[in-house]
Amino acid sequence: MTINITQQETLEKPQDSEVILSVKGVSKKFCRSFKRSLLYGVQDITTELLGIRKESEKLRPNEFWALKNVSFELRRGEAVGLVGKNGSGKTTLLRIISGLIRPDSGYVEGKGRIAPLIALGAGFNPILTGRENIYANMSILGLSKKEIDERFDEVVDFAEIGDAIDAPVQSYSSGMAARLGFASAIHTNPDILLVDEVLAVGDMKFRVKCFHRLGKLRRNGTALILVSHDTNVILTACSSAVYLSGGNVIASGEPHAIMSRYEADLFSREQAEYSTGPLFLPEKPQNESLGLDITYLCFQDYQGKIIESPICGQPTNFCIGYKAHCSLKDVGIIILIQEKVGEGGTTLRLSSFSDKVTFNLIAERQEIQLQMPYFGLKPGFYIMKVLIGQPGHDYLDAVEAFGFKVDESINMSQCLFYQPRAWRRISS
Repeated sequence: MTINITQQETLEKPQDSEVILSVKGVSKKFCRSFKRSLLYGVQDITTELLGIRKESEKLRPNEFWALKNVSFELRRGEAVGLVGKNGSGKTTLLRIISGLIRPDSGYVEGKGRIAPLIALGAGFNPILTGRENIYANMSILGLSKKEIDERFDEVVDFAEIGDAIDAPVQSYSSGMAARLGFASAIHTNPDILLVDEVLAVGDMKFRVKCFHRLGKLRRNGTALILVSHDTNVILTACSSAVYLSGGNVIASGEPHAIMSRYEADLFSREQAEYSTGPLFLPEKPQNESLGLDITYLCFQDYQGKIIESPICGQPTNFCIGYKAHCSLKDVGIIILIQEKVGEGGTTLRLSSFSDKVTFNLIAERQEIQLQMPYFGLKPGFYIMKVLIGQPGHDYLDAVEAFGFKVDESINMSQCLFYQPRAWRRISS
């Protein structure tokens, strides 16, 4: 059997060294005052018509820099992730690249067809049907009617909107509009595809199909700029990343390093919340208790020593201290964990009930341990919800939000979880 060990590399690296997009020193300023922005617009148009407008690095009253001296290059077949908080300039940069707005200084040079997906159903007329919008949208992106005719059925099949193709787009759900917009854009076979959070809408099956198609486009030479707040999307789909903050490029390079820097900055004010070690909870008054109270939560290493942060890939215990006020039978634990950065879905669910493990407790202070030979969550910031109760009853007690940070001991670039493993050579 032959294994092609370069298959992953073809997805992560551009096919050749051709620079297909150059962003050089791009800056853009906006005005927070509507009246002043109208005045500045008239002044700028007048000076441009007279041929006397000059690039200015000075801000006028109520203006701010949405982008400031942004530069990077995109090569054929490469995928770059744009990350940053809301308001950091990501969408503004995509609008400049797509030609929707002009920069105040700097320039953008692109080769070939650019297909922007900057908003749900961007470029669609809500009154027109899906069919009519496909022809209008794809013609704007440079295709002839004959080319659209040849690809029309593929677009409809990919979008999965069925008979709704002849209904007005204003009757579509946001997911349907996003699917149709994405399908129209990718079937133009663009040289550069700009995607701004559009893939956050839609079911998991469709999103997987989208990422498969993006991989195919990249192998055929399409370059991709992807904006997402989902760490997993950037790590999975992109070969490099650019971190924007306040309109400035903070860092650029390998996705894992950039996302680690971004998450660390994003939660710098909350860092103490993720490094205080155990969480101790005050004991409830007897009349407020339901028979059992959680008293503390903490992580331990394999030697039983309390640690501030679990380490990915290392043996770890999660400890739940409790005080039972009476004897209780068939008590179990449910733990729900989600990433602090991402779309809010549950990353990991652990249930002693599902594992067919329950405890008979007596009235005393004790501890229940969840023993994990390998801690599998990737490095990052997480929120945990802990529920303790009995089958068929309301929960006895719960901790709604226990924040913690996962550290790394090995490079977890391009990984979504830690896989315990061993390598062996077997003689035939």
